[in-house]
Amino acid sequence: MVKFEQLFESASKVLKSLSDNKKNPLHVGEVMACWTYLAFVNNIITYEEIGLNTTTEPGIKSLFQDAMEVATSHKKELTELMHQEGVSLPSSPESKPKADPSAIPVGTKFTEDELVNTININFVAAADMCAAAASQSLRTDVGLMFLKFQSEKLALGFKAKDLMQKKGWLKTPPYYLPPGTPHPKR
Repeated sequence: MVKFEQLFESASKVLKSLSDNKKNPLHVGEVMACWTYLAFVNNIITYEEIGLNTTTEPGIKSLFQDAMEVATSHKKELTELMHQEGVSLPSSPESKPKADPSAIPVGTKFTEDELVNTININFVAAADMCAAAASQSLRTDVGLMFLKFQSEKLALGFKAKDLMQKKGWLKTPPYYLPPGTPHPKR
């Protein structure tokens, strides 16, 4: 089975071969998208550090480690691009030191359900931000960078959804049954 990232990589190579206008300066929308997404990533890394410090659940730990790896790579790529283009960087919170999850009092840390649902909201928000940035980018390299970021966040979202379904943490809205539709028996 072909992986989601492989599909994007193939499409990306085709798009790069069609147009490469990297020589144009970033326009104000591209600068704003880069700056805003980097500020978002800087803050979500802090949340991921907190999650890793407070959970002992192997599935969540794995999800947060993958999320941290992706966020760190996004931060690095954006920082390099913004430095090359002369764009100021947003401030970044300080890293959280490693902590022993068992040393944190129960009432002061997030539950597993809260951790995974909140990180999943991050994946959704990030994918939306990246889709908007990609669609507004005129430079091919910037648009493709945001498409790559989006595909990586979507892949994390699928991993989170599988974990949430397996553990019973997935928040499901009520089913919509139009008037006159027979109600299924459960």
